[in-house]
Amino acid sequence: MQRYVVMGVSGCGKTSVGTGFARAIGAQFIDGDDLHPAENVAKMSRGEPLDDGDRGPWLAAVAAALARARGDVVIGCSALRRRYRDLIRDGAGSDVVFLHLSGSRDLIAGRMGAREGHFMPLTLLDSQFAALEPPGPDETCVTVDIDQTEEQVVRYLTGQTQHLRAADLA
Repeated sequence: MQRYVVMGVSGCGKTSVGTGFARAIGAQFIDGDDLHPAENVAKMSRGEPLDDGDRGPWLAAVAAALARARGDVVIGCSALRRRYRDLIRDGAGSDVVFLHLSGSRDLIAGRMGAREGHFMPLTLLDSQFAALEPPGPDETCVTVDIDQTEEQVVRYLTGQTQHLRAADLA
């Protein structure tokens, strides 16, 4: 049983890539945005960035969803800071592989500007990049550049995670 968190700043493709990746490996997909308390969604909708106090209950909900899952599961969650990823790993009760969707601010801003119906406004993108602490070499993570098609990103992640599984079984 494997747990994956598709991470990165808002607009990087966590939901679309996460859904495609989950489908490719036969896993359940959970959109971490659906786990936010209503207060968090309202705050972000007003253009106000979340602080650590706001994120705490959400990160706990993400970790709990990972811990409850039966079978392979993929959750989309920004997991921007190391301490957030540590909270998720600790709460999940098992190993978690982070799949970091990395892209330039200009690329992601363009994608955010084109999407409709999402509560996260483009005005918060800079705060997302300011908070981002890319995963370190001691974290189980696959980083992929999103300046390619969604299908290419999913194919890359699928291949890399198969290598991780093979290494775990060896």
